[in-house]
Amino acid sequence: MANTYFQFKQFTVHQDKAAMKVGTDGVLLGAWAKIENCQTVLDVGTGTGLVALMIAQRNSKTAIHAIDVDNDAVQQANGNFRLSKWSDRLVAEHVSIQDYGRTNRRVLDHIVCNPPFFKNSFKSNDLARNVARHCDSLSYEELIKYSYNLLHETGRLSVVLPYDVMNEFVNIGQRTGFILSRQMLIKPTPSKTFGRVLIELSKKTDESCVYSEMIVEDKGRHGYSNEYIALTNEFYLAM
Repeated sequence: MANTYFQFKQFTVHQDKAAMKVGTDGVLLGAWAKIENCQTVLDVGTGTGLVALMIAQRNSKTAIHAIDVDNDAVQQANGNFRLSKWSDRLVAEHVSIQDYGRTNRRVLDHIVCNPPFFKNSFKSNDLARNVARHCDSLSYEELIKYSYNLLHETGRLSVVLPYDVMNEFVNIGQRTGFILSRQMLIKPTPSKTFGRVLIELSKKTDESCVYSEMIVEDKGRHGYSNEYIALTNEFYLAM
């Protein structure tokens, strides 16, 4: 049975209600997203609120609006937000990005998303988990289109995805008007193939893309690489 909470250095994430628990993907995104100069951030599919909490910790001037289509996740995220020291800058709402984009006129500096990514694959009997993990309720096209419309003229969209859909996602982004501004390929271990990719799309067209790679564990089980430690040590208790 999974733990009902995950303790970080500056906050606690309770996860008994949310379909998707704390994982490496969310931690990578929350630590990697470029939010230093952001005043407004939208976290799409917030789940437990992990990424939003990490961004609040990293930037004391950022207001984060988190959204999710799973009402249990929204309740969980808002509970985690209230328990944090940044509760005045965090709020979660039960709404899809489609409805949020149709009705919201605010202009955002950055959108982050750990999106559903399984297509045409076996589904479990857990409806909430299926929604969190499968693309049926949020396609890449919709995520990119609504993000583009919500972002400031120099705004950015950052996501974590399986490596094998990287080109598809970037191509959709470029057709929409984004450019690829940052990309980090992630290997779990030196002997494994790339499993995940962190992607940043920008509306600022004169930027050159910054490419990088990282191995999570290069010294055996829980033997984290220097790069992974440098990226995440502000958060993990054991780092």
